[in-house]
Amino acid sequence: MTLRLLLTVLVAANIVSALAVVHARHSHRVLFVELSRLEKARDELNIDFGRLQLEQATWAESNRIDQVARERLGMKFPEGEDIVVIRP
Repeated sequence: MTLRLLLTVLVAANIVSALAVVHARHSHRVLFVELSRLEKARDELNIDFGRLQLEQATWAESNRIDQVARERLGMKFPEGEDIVVIRP
């Protein structure tokens, strides 16, 4: 009787252990797919960030600022006679 009970308990423990392994592997696969998706999103965001940095550097160039100041704002460098030097 005790041998049958021990055998039944061992078989039940084996089945529970097998189900736990299946559940753990499934969870691992689901998390791995999520990780891959997030890494791809991270890579795309890094690419966009690099593009934005390049665009910001382009817009901030002094030649570009000078061009916009001249064309859109009508600004120009003052002529020699327009410059006044004030001395203390």
